[in-house]
Amino acid sequence: MFPSTSPEAGRESWPAGPHPGPAGPARGQPPAPRTGPATTDGDRRERGGPRRARPAGEPARRSEDEIDEPEEEVMPPVEVRRQLALTIAGFAALLGVGLVLGAQTSGPGHRLPFAFIIFGVQLLFVLAWTMAMRPPALLVVAGISAAVAALVDIAAVQSDIAGLAPLGYLAAGGFLAAVLGQLVRRVDRVRVTDSLGATLLIVVGVVAFGTLIVLSRIPAGTQAITVCLTASGVALTVARLTDAVLPWPRLAPQVPRGAAGVVAGAMVGTLTSALLGSYLVAPFTPTRAAVIGLVAAVTAVLSDLAVGYAEAGRLMAGEPPTMWVARHMQGPLGGFALAAPAAYAMCMLFL
Repeated sequence: MFPSTSPEAGRESWPAGPHPGPAGPARGQPPAPRTGPATTDGDRRERGGPRRARPAGEPARRSEDEIDEPEEEVMPPVEVRRQLALTIAGFAALLGVGLVLGAQTSGPGHRLPFAFIIFGVQLLFVLAWTMAMRPPALLVVAGISAAVAALVDIAAVQSDIAGLAPLGYLAAGGFLAAVLGQLVRRVDRVRVTDSLGATLLIVVGVVAFGTLIVLSRIPAGTQAITVCLTASGVALTVARLTDAVLPWPRLAPQVPRGAAGVVAGAMVGTLTSALLGSYLVAPFTPTRAAVIGLVAAVTAVLSDLAVGYAEAGRLMAGEPPTMWVARHMQGPLGGFALAAPAAYAMCMLFL
């Protein structure tokens, strides 16, 4: 036993020098239990020692900041409807036959029948593309485009020199008029910037058909129209027929088109133009006809394919689907609209 001392007894002073450290427990007595934290918040010591090894297969500890992201939903591919593909192929074939036969009725001083046929196709183009793309002030854009179509046909028939300058002026004026018509209403004014591309495509497509009338006034122009539009019509028809039978490989899950149809259409269209070139008179040869037919066929098929991608993009963006007939007429009409200036350019370069 240790002798007890009273609290009033004198205490021994600490020696001057460094602190010897905490005294250990008395010999023979267990250490006193800890009743509180060993260190304070201001003087916290890091715990040392090696970390515990994580057994194999145990998942790593995740931080609190990590948030589980939802997995992307995989959309099933769009079904290719065989009856619809056959219907579009038939429409493309009828449209090509009508344009080619109409070009055969054109002659010196006798351009009006072909101009009336072109005007009817232009009205179909305006109806299909305005209903499919739905720009602001739809009726205004459609009315201005129809008026531009009539003026383009008159200028192509009545101009002294067969050229594209009057058509270019009318295209610029029609585009500006359509944009100004959309700016009149405050409701449509907000969407004008987003719809400039759609308005430009509608007006330019209408004017593009007028180049066929100008081309019919050029020597060998009617034959060039026959070769190019026949190649375009055959390419569009074969592409759609192939999609009805073998839509493979799919170019995109949301687009009901196959690469086999695009390639087969361009190849068969080029072959058809080469065959026509062997029966036409100079300056046509099978090689020249194949070249200009290839350009027209590829332009028509790719335009039709681009329309399918645009429609899929509108549906994925949540826009409501448009009129069924207009939506499916849009592709062949757009293909022939771009094939017309391509035929004019190839005629100027190769013939």
